[in-house]
Amino acid sequence: MKRLILVVVAVLFCTSVVFAAGPKTYQVTGPVLEMKDGIIIVQKGNDKWEIAKDAATKVTGDLKVGSKVTIEYTMKAATIEVKEAGKKAEKKEKEEKKKEKKEKEK
Repeated sequence: MKRLILVVVAVLFCTSVVFAAGPKTYQVTGPVLEMKDGIIIVQKGNDKWEIAKDAATKVTGDLKVGSKVTIEYTMKAATIEVKEAGKKAEKKEKEEKKKEKKEKEK
């Protein structure tokens, strides 16, 4: 019985660690077409994928143009701009109502 409880606790702990691991990772596989300042261009089917690389990127093997690679990456937002659509729409409606009121007064 104790063994069963320990197994259940271990499984629950492992699943909680997996969910708290961070953003989802993706991967792309194909030949390297070009490498330039911190960017690797990989051919996947008919598409060319540009993926950034920095000093923290772990590279295993000899990375060069023509090598077939599998790159694991995450999507990360660089900037986020919030547009206040609700406030602008309300302001526009108020202006339109004022115009209608002025036209009715004429």
